[in-house]
Amino acid sequence: MTSSRVLTGITTSGTPHLGNYVGSIRPSVRASLAPGVESFYFLADYHALIKIDDPARIQRSTLEIAASWLAAGLDPNRVAFYRQSDIPEIPELSWILTCMSAKGMLNRAHAYKASVDKNLAAQADPDADISAGLFMYPVLMAADIVLFNAHKVPVGRDQVQHIEMARDIAQRFNHTYGEQFVLPEALIEESVATLPGLDGRKMSKSYDNTIPLFTPKAQLRKLIAGILTDSRAPGEAKDTEGSALFQIYQAFASEAETAALRQAYADGIAWGDAKQILFERIDKEVAPMRDAYQRYMDNPGEVEDILQAGAIKARKIATPFIAQLRHAVGLRNLRAQATQKSAKAAKAALPVFKQYRETTGKFHFKLVDAQGRLLLESAGFDAPKDAGQAIARLQAEGISSLGNLQPAEGASLDDITQALEALQNAA
Repeated sequence: MTSSRVLTGITTSGTPHLGNYVGSIRPSVRASLAPGVESFYFLADYHALIKIDDPARIQRSTLEIAASWLAAGLDPNRVAFYRQSDIPEIPELSWILTCMSAKGMLNRAHAYKASVDKNLAAQADPDADISAGLFMYPVLMAADIVLFNAHKVPVGRDQVQHIEMARDIAQRFNHTYGEQFVLPEALIEESVATLPGLDGRKMSKSYDNTIPLFTPKAQLRKLIAGILTDSRAPGEAKDTEGSALFQIYQAFASEAETAALRQAYADGIAWGDAKQILFERIDKEVAPMRDAYQRYMDNPGEVEDILQAGAIKARKIATPFIAQLRHAVGLRNLRAQATQKSAKAAKAALPVFKQYRETTGKFHFKLVDAQGRLLLESAGFDAPKDAGQAIARLQAEGISSLGNLQPAEGASLDDITQALEALQNAA
């Protein structure tokens, strides 16, 4: 294994937006370029089934997200870049981990709790319209991660709980079945919080408040102009705290640029001017990637070939590892059990030293062959330790250490020699 493995994915439930870019795509691409890092990036289309029942949308989103990652600089030759559903070991491991996951822990998952709270607020059944897929989401995510024993998982802050759950599940498995999994850690850019959307809430396809990553330049300007601000007039000082516009800018800007805009807020910059600054800063970073994105969008077969090659690369790790995990939990070939029994039987069919204590209080040992025939019986020793040392000398030095000991009736020195050699060979 290389010094470090980094893994992350994006759910194929919609068009990639700026929040996806700053929270996952950009840090993932940067991490993939670091020396000594083995990177795994996937399109989480199984996760998409939890909330999307439009097949065309999932297919379209898969292409858009793949094209976005590639346009942002992800090199498929340096990383394993694959579609989740092309790795059958993932759902298999998900079930194994399901059997190790505490329901109480899953009850505390943010997404599930939010859905329950929403139902309670509407005075509906707590689990109304909540699928088992939503409830089990953290387990599938854990399988995504630990199947490749990822050390670091770049995520937004709202996903940190899922990494903690993956660690908990992996620890439970390791405790039960032996050390199999690395315990993953969340990797977050400290300067990037969850990106707000046009209305100030978290930027999310669920809220329809996103800014698509590769939206045309004119549309980008229009969307930024629609970001919710307060009613403070030009010349009136403005707060950066709670400002969606400022938070989005901070995710793209350098420290110096951020400091300059913070001062402009204090000086009473007009909202229109602030939005223009934000537009120019985002377009500066995104514009160079737009042409590459469009080329991939126009050539879906090329993207499919890249994903298939990535799946082959990923399964070279996943396939033998899932076989190891199956064996660990007892999902084993029965012929192997017969082989194990044969090995145990062969081991049992060896000469053996047996120690015992006579009624006189003396300690003795005897050597019997594989058929149970007595070959040698010692005189008495005052302590079991002395008998044990005599046996050790016989095993190490052979018949030359017999001293005054004589073969048992019907046995010969050759019989004893062969028995001792058999024990030495078995060891």
